[in-house]
Amino acid sequence: MAKKVSLTVEGMSCEHCAAAVTSALKGVEGVKSAKVKLKKKFALAAGVDLDPQKLVEAVTGAGYTAQVTEAK
Repeated sequence: MAKKVSLTVEGMSCEHCAAAVTSALKGVEGVKSAKVKLKKKFALAAGVDLDPQKLVEAVTGAGYTAQVTEAK
């Protein structure tokens, strides 16, 4: 089933940071797309059968702090 998960991401300070978070999210199983808004401290992952906890772990593993704000 298709799903979108929104995250609040703390610790990003530049476009390189946003790219690292995007890459981390795209590396999670089931993620088809990921968008990161640096200034809004926001990330959106879309895909199939997404596990919000795995998305948070991926962002944390990349060196940032994340919290799920919305799951659809």
